[in-house]
Amino acid sequence: MATHFHLDTPLLESVSMSKRVGTPVYLKMENAQPSGSFKIRGIGLLCQQLTSQSKGVVCSSGGNAGLAAAYVARKMGVPATIVVPSSSSQLVVQRLWDQGATVKIAGKVWDDANAEALRLQETDGLAYVPPFDHPLLWQGHASIIAEVAASLGPGAKPGAVLVSVGGGGLLCGVAQGLKDAGWTDVPILALETVGADCFNAAVKAGRLVTLDDITSEAKCLGAKTVCRRAFEYSQSGELTVISELVTDQQALSAVETFLDEERVLVEMACGAALAAVYSGLIRRLQDEGRLPALLGPLVVIVCGGSSIDMEQLTHLKHKLQA
Repeated sequence: MATHFHLDTPLLESVSMSKRVGTPVYLKMENAQPSGSFKIRGIGLLCQQLTSQSKGVVCSSGGNAGLAAAYVARKMGVPATIVVPSSSSQLVVQRLWDQGATVKIAGKVWDDANAEALRLQETDGLAYVPPFDHPLLWQGHASIIAEVAASLGPGAKPGAVLVSVGGGGLLCGVAQGLKDAGWTDVPILALETVGADCFNAAVKAGRLVTLDDITSEAKCLGAKTVCRRAFEYSQSGELTVISELVTDQQALSAVETFLDEERVLVEMACGAALAAVYSGLIRRLQDEGRLPALLGPLVVIVCGGSSIDMEQLTHLKHKLQA
């Protein structure tokens, strides 16, 4: 029996968010995972399968995937090398060191760091841990929905599930989880920030699109191309996937409101999903007929994130107000 590295996280009802949308809002608190985000679900599963025949793991990540890989490697007693782009915060680098990982800085964006991680896989014989594009990751992340189903109890079902999209790993996991639960009629609301919107760009174009650059401050949503499986879910019709954008300002405002009302600090990448409630987007989708007027309970995946502290929050406020 494989051990789990992730926790069963709480599903909490938010009274203030429920008031805003006029239907119960439940928060799946993935910020409570040992590595600070949902990533540990899939990465824990993947590392267990990979590391038996390797000298260690290498992961390319601007933050949360790397922290998950570093945490799991430490628990398994194998070395971890995390390759981060230069855009990663010192806060994340420090947290990676605290987990005992070796940190290498390569390039400006995740795609550059990933090329270096793939090189180290070849030269140093390390097991490569992709941050979002692997079926075992999605299988691990699908456990979120299994837990939601268990928490809501028999007969209950969400009206929609809200997720932030970076590379699309969480989206693929949620989609798989909904299929496993027999909830294929539950729409997924996929949120990105303007400037880190590779999924929305692909949905609009009807094909995979590579962004020129990541201009959003939600650096942890910063993949320039979404994984193919996430794009396929948006096209196949097996599930309803609604792709929407919020601004950096809306995501940051959501982070601040969430801190005030729920006493939890999450990063801007997570704020994108929260902003769907706080910015009035849910109401707009109801008005447009894209979500039902009588909406069942909303489940917001609070994906968490470790690249935030009060200093970083203040910095983001000044930067975005300018």
